Amino acid sequence: MRPLLVVDGDSLAHRAYHGLPKTLRRAEGRPAGAIIGFANMLVRLWQSEQPRAVLVGWDTLEVPTYRHEAFDGYQGGREFDDELLEQLALLPELVAALGFANGKGAGYEADDFLAAAVAGEEARGGEAVVATSDRDSFQLASERTTILQPVRGVSELARIGPAEVRERYGVEPEQVPDFIALRGDPSDRLPGAAGVGPKKAADILRQYPTLEDALAAGRFSAEAEDLRLYRRIAALDASAPLPPLHDQKPTWAEASALTGRWGLGQLAGRLEGFLTE
Repeated sequence: MRPLLVVDGDSLAHRAYHGLPKTLRRAEGRPAGAIIGFANMLVRLWQSEQPRAVLVGWDTLEVPTYRHEAFDGYQGGREFDDELLEQLALLPELVAALGFANGKGAGYEADDFLAAAVAGEEARGGEAVVATSDRDSFQLASERTTILQPVRGVSELARIGPAEVRERYGVEPEQVPDFIALRGDPSDRLPGAAGVGPKKAADILRQYPTLEDALAAGRFSAEAEDLRLYRRIAALDASAPLPPLHDQKPTWAEASALTGRWGLGQLAGRLEGFLTE
C-alpha cells in the first residue's frame, strides 16, 4: 500500500533556511537557500516513501489562529528573517508546480492540515507518513501513521510510531496533548502546570488517563482552566479544510520550468532529470 505523504511545509522550510548558506541566490540576487533546500527535501521524501500523493501544510503567518486569540503569550517572541518570509511565500507555488497539494487557510496552522490529512487517510483505510520536526505531531502516531522526524536535513529520519512515543515521553500518542498541557512547551510559550516536568507529567498520565481525569480527582484545581486551555492549544485540529487528495504523479517539467524562471538553473536541471526516469 502506498502511503499518503504529509509534510509540515514551514518546519522543513525553516530547517532548509537555517541549514544552507545564506549566500545561495536566485535571479536578481534574491535569496534561494530555503527554496533549494525545501525542494531537495521534498524530492528525497518522494523518492524514499513512494507515496500515492503528497499534501504540504502551511501556516498563515499574517492571520492569528484561535490559539493566538485564546492565549496572548502563544508563540510569543518568534521573529522570522525577511529573506525567509520571502521564500515561504513562494514555496506553495513550487509544491503546486510539482503536482502536489497544499493545505493552507486563515486560522489554521500547518499541523492542523497534517492532522486532517491523517484522519482522512486512516478513515479510508490507508496509511500516512508525516514529515515534520514538530513533536506536537507525535499525537498523530498510530498503527497506520508514522512520523518522520528529520535528524540531519532529511538524509537521516527517525521513524516514530506509538512505541517510540511511549519510549520518548512515557505516554500514549493520544495522551500527547495532555502531556504538553502539564509539562508545558517552551517553543510555543505554554507554561504548563507549576512544578511539573516531563517525568512527573508522564507519571500523572499513567495514574489518570487524561488531564480531565486528573482535574476531576482534584489535582491542579487552582490551574484547571489554564491547563484546559493549554490542552486545547496543543491538540491539533483535524477539521482543517483539505483539497482533494487523489493519487498524484509529479509534474517534473512544470516544476523545472518554474524554478528555471526563478533563476535556479541547477535545481531546474535536477527536476528535469526526473523526466527520463
